[in-house]
Amino acid sequence: MRKTGDMIPSEEAIEHVDRRFHDIAIGIATLDVLYDGCRWSEGPVWFGDIDMLLFSDIPNNRMLRYVPGLGVTPFRSPSNFVNGNTRDREGRLISCSHGARAVLRTEWDGTITTLVDRFEGKRLNSPNDVVVKSDGTIWFTDPPYGILSDYEGYKSEQEQERCNVFRFDPAAGSLTVVADDLLKPNGLAFSVDESVLYVSDTGRSHDPDAPQQIRAYDVDGAKLRNSRVFTLVDTGASDGFRLDTEGRIWTSAGPGVNVYDPAGELLGRIKTGAKTSNLCFGGARRNRLYITSSQYLMAISVAATGLQRP
Repeated sequence: MRKTGDMIPSEEAIEHVDRRFHDIAIGIATLDVLYDGCRWSEGPVWFGDIDMLLFSDIPNNRMLRYVPGLGVTPFRSPSNFVNGNTRDREGRLISCSHGARAVLRTEWDGTITTLVDRFEGKRLNSPNDVVVKSDGTIWFTDPPYGILSDYEGYKSEQEQERCNVFRFDPAAGSLTVVADDLLKPNGLAFSVDESVLYVSDTGRSHDPDAPQQIRAYDVDGAKLRNSRVFTLVDTGASDGFRLDTEGRIWTSAGPGVNVYDPAGELLGRIKTGAKTSNLCFGGARRNRLYITSSQYLMAISVAATGLQRP
């Protein structure tokens, strides 16, 4: 059992699979336990302009803030069971709410705007993770995890026939399905040049025969095409992930983080020792990897730069 303030040495935390991982995993860096008081931590997002990380504690129905040197304090409670978070092109907080079954935006004055909560007249399942493209459009996944029980939301009937990946255009107010070939779409991120969208499928959570995979799609304007497997994850579900500036994918993968090159080859792992949900890059140089893992918030410095959009 780890606790706040613990520092796990690199020889315990870092596993090299490919020799290239030596170039991006710092051999003397420690994996630092920043907080140990969550039930299921998720959705980290870095605010570089104010040196702050926000993240979700879904079952406790709250959001927390972490400020380096000051620690973790409450940000919003209740949070309406917010899961994934990101920022839009104006720097506002965009959140996926299991409780509201909606994508929400926090305005600069603190008020909360519901951006979208229905598709074709029916309630969304429970928006899970979200990313904003450079044109301001909002892409998000909609599996049913928040309505399967009262643990991470409110148990409810599923109104959508499928679990989709959606594209929302705030300017037009339009919501469209861009992918419907995943069992339970979860984490998602664009490639460096935004020509590819990566989406994880965590269907194994309720189907033991389902593949644990990240899929890739070519981005064709407002549509996706050429769905294909990017990589299979051998150590657990790829829940949430981010890219670095070299196009490598850093993803949650069971008891840690797996790092894949742009061709889908596994380079190495960061072993958290707990079921890992998500991550993001932060710090002044975007080389501090913040990891949400079970009840923990952890961080480790790496020799890579996160693809961190404002």
